[in-house]
Amino acid sequence: VQLVESGGGLVQAGESLGLSCAASGITFSLYDMGWYRQAPQAPGKQRELVAVLTSGGSRNYADSVKGRFTISRDNAKNTVYLRMNSLKPEDSAVYYCNAHRAVSGIDHWGKGTLVTVSS
Repeated sequence: VQLVESGGGLVQAGESLGLSCAASGITFSLYDMGWYRQAPQAPGKQRELVAVLTSGGSRNYADSVKGRFTISRDNAKNTVYLRMNSLKPEDSAVYYCNAHRAVSGIDHWGKGTLVTVSS
């Protein structure tokens, strides 16, 4: 199983950025797909859920990103996306892609992509 994130980088506050996560080795359409983040300066801190899009099409967002971030998926391309608008310095983190199979509790993780938002 591989989850490969892309699209991270350095942007200024107020700008937008899009992340992608390409999955392989799983039946993508059966998995809930999510984005989590962890601030680089807080390695001991638990990863924070940013957004999740279930296999059934339900979306949930962290309160801190509601109205600014949008999660979407393309089951034909085995890819999940995160569109991030109006970025803030506090959005700076390593963003991880997660694939969760609800019936078994199995989780798969990508290696992460760094997003840095300068003020």
